[in-house]
Amino acid sequence: MKFPKFFIAPVLAAVVILSPLSAFAAGQGAGPHYPGKSWDVVAKAEDLGYSSEKLAAAKAYADTLKTAAVMVVVGGRVLTQWGNVGEKYLTHSMRKSFLSGLYGTYVRDGRIDLDLTMAALGIDDQPPLSAQEKGATIRDCLKARSGVFHTAEAENEAMHKVKPPRDMFKPGTFWIYNNWDFNVLGTIFEKLTGKKIFTALKEDLADPIGMEDFVPEDGQSFRSDRSIHEAYMFVISARDCARFGYLFLREGRWGDRQVIPADWVKESTTYFSDATIYGGDGYGYMWWVAKDHNRLPHFPGVELKEGTYSARGAGGHYIVVIPDRDMVVVHRVNTFENNNVTGAQFGRLLKMILDAKLG
Repeated sequence: MKFPKFFIAPVLAAVVILSPLSAFAAGQGAGPHYPGKSWDVVAKAEDLGYSSEKLAAAKAYADTLKTAAVMVVVGGRVLTQWGNVGEKYLTHSMRKSFLSGLYGTYVRDGRIDLDLTMAALGIDDQPPLSAQEKGATIRDCLKARSGVFHTAEAENEAMHKVKPPRDMFKPGTFWIYNNWDFNVLGTIFEKLTGKKIFTALKEDLADPIGMEDFVPEDGQSFRSDRSIHEAYMFVISARDCARFGYLFLREGRWGDRQVIPADWVKESTTYFSDATIYGGDGYGYMWWVAKDHNRLPHFPGVELKEGTYSARGAGGHYIVVIPDRDMVVVHRVNTFENNNVTGAQFGRLLKMILDAKLG
């Protein structure tokens, strides 16, 4: 699989996940529901407490956009879906939330110490890092607070120019959406675990949660001359994105297996930084995090409670997790054809989906 080597701008992308105890699940008294080999689709939206008519209006709006596929999962069942949910599209920056998820098990097992510095790890770059930059920790990088303002792969010059001058801020003191941080985390993951990212995605995530489409060959890393740390890119389907989002909704559990430690799910989706400087509201460990007191909303035009978090990729790729609705919403765009859905357009679509709730 060959990928276009263009940058991954931090566009608001999201899968929405709502709370683990849906009215449907509570009514059945059977606990959380998990899909088998394929997702269970409800016969009609009213079975999960939503209006079929209003969801049809949401689809009609999406049909006026460049939306390629949408899935809405409530209580572990598909409330509605449209487009080709099995088609594989680029993750763009959603890749970062997947890598964040991979880190959890290895942090718990002690194979990754989040307080190790770049110096201790032997991490450098070309041109070289400064002594101050080498003091950044893995945790700083997860928070996008490394203070390393080096050029990076999957980043164009406009993205780089947003960064402050090198050594202006000490590690841990300043947040900026920074592909250097995200890419070096891939280098560090492979160095400390001995696993390639795409193999780990298959073995540690895709297989345990029954992804229908993902194979390691769907990934490709690349670099040019901006940095020695590669950008790791992969394609994935909407229905597999929904499984990843649902795994986080269920606090890392899939059936009787704890795939990702529950405390890692909580920690990585915790608000650590105000993201207003980059057009967002809050940021965790490579997840965008809703925060009520921030100046900007999680998505334009829609109110989302604290506890909501999302993965986002350029062009309109979203995995949004909204626990108070027990819902996962996945939105995909065919960016291979340079299509785009703006954050404002997605916000309007998401509001229409949420407003379809009956009562």
